[in-house]
This record gives sequence, structure tokens and C-alpha cells, in this order.
Amino acid sequence: MHDVVIIGAGPGGLSAARWCDELGLDTLVLEQAEEVGGQLLSVHNRIENYLGAQAGNGRELRDLFVEQTKDCDFDMWTNVEIDNVDLKAKRVALKSGEQLQSIAIIIATGLRRRRLGIPGETEFEGRGLIESATRDRDQFAGKDVCVIGGGDAAAENALLLAEVCPTVTLVHRGKKMRARREFTEQLNTNHCITVFPESRVLRIIGDEQVEAVEIERAQAIKPFQMAVQSVLIRIGWEPNTDFIRGQLELDEQGYVIVGSQQETSVANVFAIGDAANPLAPTIAGAVGAGATAAKVIAARLQK
Repeated sequence: MHDVVIIGAGPGGLSAARWCDELGLDTLVLEQAEEVGGQLLSVHNRIENYLGAQAGNGRELRDLFVEQTKDCDFDMWTNVEIDNVDLKAKRVALKSGEQLQSIAIIIATGLRRRRLGIPGETEFEGRGLIESATRDRDQFAGKDVCVIGGGDAAAENALLLAEVCPTVTLVHRGKKMRARREFTEQLNTNHCITVFPESRVLRIIGDEQVEAVEIERAQAIKPFQMAVQSVLIRIGWEPNTDFIRGQLELDEQGYVIVGSQQETSVANVFAIGDAANPLAPTIAGAVGAGATAAKVIAARLQK
């Protein structure tokens, strides 16, 4: 029996664990990945807007967070696979067979990149699919690239790749891009970038490496293949909440609906960080929400 089980060890989960420890709560943190940090490990650009600390990338900031929790007295389990969760009973069953019981649960499972679900998307991971233009662009310098998406992330990545790639083709489904004007104006004046609106990639083609993409365009009679050696997909994010669907209130996109104290529609179940914040997912917001949930739980247990 624990006072609190926290599912997820990103900024929100680490903050909640730190505060739970300070408030004297017996706490267990469960993390599916091999190491803690959540989405911080996918941030490859400088972080300058987190008040009180600056970092060259997300991993550096993660290391600062870990340093501040190393003397805390909470349990941290990584490489954990959850079989099922009973939120009303506050019970977490692991695939290893262990049953964990608590008084409160904090959901801090964050986001994952939305996938296209097309042939080749999984097969070419690490073989031409680019994870980050900031981190990987030198590796793909000199290659023709297809960027998929219409928001800020797709536009910014296309501009970064255009600095080192001969051609960048940006494919998006809408008539107009959703990206900010500062990005779209640069796209329109960059001679290396071609934008295909009202289009979609049907599949990624190749043998050992990416060799082409098949594109369907609204203006074209039939799909056509375009030779590229790299593909970068930026079509947004979706919350990691599938494992609790049907047990508490989610919005249409799957984000957990919470009140001002981070509590969900199930008593003593809280949600923090990006999984519960579709409008303003930030490191600062996750850290603050973690502190709020911990303090609310501590106050209730002291009654």
C-alpha cells in the first residue's frame, strides 16, 4: 500500500514525486521507459523559457530535475509495463504480475507523436525517417526530404532542413498551413522548399532505406511517386491516455479533463502535465500541476 502512485516520470511526475516526498507521502513512481524525463528527452533545442534554469536541450534540464530529486525518499521503477488500472479501486496491475494499491493516483503520462498509420512508417524508423531536424539534420545533409504536416513544427523543421538539403517538399492536408505567418512567409521565399497543400502521403517506399514517397494531391488525377531519401513527420501530438479510457472523463481528443486542483472525474485520481493540458502544454505548467496535485493529496490525508 502506498499513499500515492504516480504514473509517468516526465517533468510533471518528477515534480509531483518531489513534493509528495517533502509532504511526507509514501510515493511510488512508475515509468514505462528505461530512463526518466518523458518528452524532455525529445527536446533537442535550447530551453530558455523555464524560469530559474536554462539548458542546451531537454536532457540537460532533465538532469537538473533528477539532481534535485536524488536525495528524496520515493521509489522509482523504470521499464514498467502496466497491464491494467482500476482507478476507482486505486489499483495498478503490472504485466509482471504485481498488484499495486494506493490511496491516490496521479496520471502524468504525457504525449506521443501522432502517427500517420501508413505503410513504411514503422519499417523505415532509423532508415531514413528523421526524428529531429535540430539533432539530425547534419546526418541528412545533401538528401532530398519530404516533411509531412502543416503546423509550426512542420514549417520550422522544413526551414532547418532547407539549410543543408537540396530540396524539401512539405506536404499537408489543408488548403492553408496552420503555421504562424513568420514561418509561412519564409517557406514561400525559400527556393529549396516546395509546398503541396491539399495533399497527403499514402506510403513510404524503399528497400534498405527510404527511396520515395507516394503522394495523393487534390489537383492530380492519380497518386504519384516522388524520390526522396528522408522523411520527417510532424502532424501533432496525442495524449497517452488509452489505458484509462472509459474510466474517467476525457475530451474529444483524449486529454484528461481536470479541475483547478488537477483532480479528475474520479475521486482521488489526479492528472497533470501534457496529458491534461491540450491548450498550453509546457514544462512550467507540468511542474506546477505536479506540485498542486501533491499538496491537495497531502491536505486530504491529514484530515
